[in-house]
Amino acid sequence: MDLRSLQVFLSVADTLNFSRSAEQLHLSVSAVSRSVQRLEEAVGHTLLERDKRNVRLTSVGRDFRDYAGRTLDDWEQTRRQLGGGEDLVGEVSLYCSVTATYSILAPILEAFRNLHPGVDVQLHTGDPADAVDKVLAGQHDVAVTGRPSSLPRRLSYLQLLESPMLFCMPAADCAVRRQALQGDSAAPDFDWGGLPFIVPERGATRDMLEQWFEEQGIRPRIYAQVAGHEAVVAMVGLGLGVGIAPELVVRTSGLVGRVSAMSVWQPLPALGIGLCAARGTLEDPRVKAFWGVAANAFAPAV
Repeated sequence: MDLRSLQVFLSVADTLNFSRSAEQLHLSVSAVSRSVQRLEEAVGHTLLERDKRNVRLTSVGRDFRDYAGRTLDDWEQTRRQLGGGEDLVGEVSLYCSVTATYSILAPILEAFRNLHPGVDVQLHTGDPADAVDKVLAGQHDVAVTGRPSSLPRRLSYLQLLESPMLFCMPAADCAVRRQALQGDSAAPDFDWGGLPFIVPERGATRDMLEQWFEEQGIRPRIYAQVAGHEAVVAMVGLGLGVGIAPELVVRTSGLVGRVSAMSVWQPLPALGIGLCAARGTLEDPRVKAFWGVAANAFAPAV
């Protein structure tokens, strides 16, 4: 019986859902199930009753949940005492896009684990356009986001890097590509209004694109509004339209060979990408430590 097994059990006892716990713990469902089974074998009792529809704690499981919680709390207190009160323990909840998990967070997470092994980073992925709302609502401690056009007063923002914004068209021969190649997209009189656009539903890049349309006097033909830049790139790669995305997303999406960059008379400004957190949340020493590690990891680009 180890601490990780207790953490897995407590997660399932809380969610009563193996799939949800697997997602939270970044494990496979089978790994979560095996961990619980090993605990039950060690205890000699069934802790969770499960069928195809429901998961329920047994009476022994409820008692064991209390024991597991006390054990982990005692362990964290012991770690703190042994480290003279200097070791951080607990968790930091982090929200980001799929692209950010490997293109931005990898050096931060590696350095943070080495410096603060007692702090677990709980990673949650989704549309970066939701990042600011989620941290201000207290759903997550920190989020990776494109720099908002205006920063709410309660929000702290740490820029990590900039990524050029690209206009993209399908790389394969299709009606959209042929239409896009009928003129010179770098010319000021190019007919952008005749092309079907795949656009983000909301967020910093949607605001950026709408401002560009207005400045260029373009009435866009919106084919689809989607959540996240990865979805924009995917739909462009399928030949459904043209769109915009940060170069970072295009390069790391796995679809770089499916889209082609378009030259533009007046390019979009580069997108600042960084961390955001509610100002009050930064008073938490674990979040403050994560913030500092991120700043150091990207120091040359800040």
